[in-house]
Amino acid sequence: MRAFACGHCGQLVFFENSLCLRCSTPLGFAPWRVDLVTRDADHPDAHGLVQCANAGIAHCNWMLEPGDPGPLCRSCRLTRTRPSEGDAEGLEQFAAAEAAKRRLLFQLLDLGLPVEAGGLQFDLLTSRAGPVVTGHNDGLITIDLAESDDARREQRRAELDEPYRTLLGHFRHEVGHFVWPMLVGRAGDHALEACRELFGDERADYGAALERHYANGAPPDWNERHVSAYATSHPWEDWAETFAHYLHIRDALQTAAAFRLFVAGPRETADPALVAAPAAEPERPPFETLIGDWLPLTYALNAVNRSMGRDDLYPFTLAPTVIDKLSFVHERVSTVGTPAAAGRRPGR
Repeated sequence: MRAFACGHCGQLVFFENSLCLRCSTPLGFAPWRVDLVTRDADHPDAHGLVQCANAGIAHCNWMLEPGDPGPLCRSCRLTRTRPSEGDAEGLEQFAAAEAAKRRLLFQLLDLGLPVEAGGLQFDLLTSRAGPVVTGHNDGLITIDLAESDDARREQRRAELDEPYRTLLGHFRHEVGHFVWPMLVGRAGDHALEACRELFGDERADYGAALERHYANGAPPDWNERHVSAYATSHPWEDWAETFAHYLHIRDALQTAAAFRLFVAGPRETADPALVAAPAAEPERPPFETLIGDWLPLTYALNAVNRSMGRDDLYPFTLAPTVIDKLSFVHERVSTVGTPAAAGRRPGR
């Protein structure tokens, strides 16, 4: 995520802010500019800006695009189903899910992936009234809102022996399924065959593959070829897990660059592999640059977490085969995407 500043006083503000805490200037996210802008009526850039109707119920700080009749913003209108007005707990979870969804959509806009043209929709459902299966089906992503509950999600993470499980991670994984046709399936035989060489043949029986995975688990050497144990279940899941991981990396590196985080490596060693200098991204950064900054940054962040008595912030080891898969995802995103930065207007 990039860093943002209040257009009135210059104070650091965050993507989720609807108000500057220093000068109380109202703020809103303008998706057509991929930027946080002022909503102060006296500010020239605020003329004609209309706030999303979900500002209250979903804590949405997005603005309607010029000429958009609304009442919902570009993000909120992608949600097809949500909890009812009388479901207080469900609506609280819904607001948390919408916050994660907005962060996902920001990144997809920033990468220039034309997701809305593909008919993307979301069902954000509470499982208290009955089972909800998080998943993707022909453009419709379903999320179990129970995943917004930290205690329940942590319990599920421990049951499945997962190193990492977040609400944002679920959104990123499921959108990985959604973008597969636009990045690979419709990209021509060369891209599809290259994908099959790395991830396996996606035509394998999906239901049977999941049954085997849940019955037998992942092979003991799974981390030599996959980013997660679940990625071993089927080539589609391997792709979705790898795509989600790619989004993790790009988002974290963008944040590191925004805050000018630099890793010079420990004084005790002069190993250049421990140096990271994340910089503002060009439109299509080389993958070697991304992974070259990412690994040293994670070493340093893990060391800081351990100093706080916590588990590693980044509990993954990327084997060479996994890096090859991430590189393929990067190549497809770079080929298909039109980075939003190219059309972003300066100023606020």
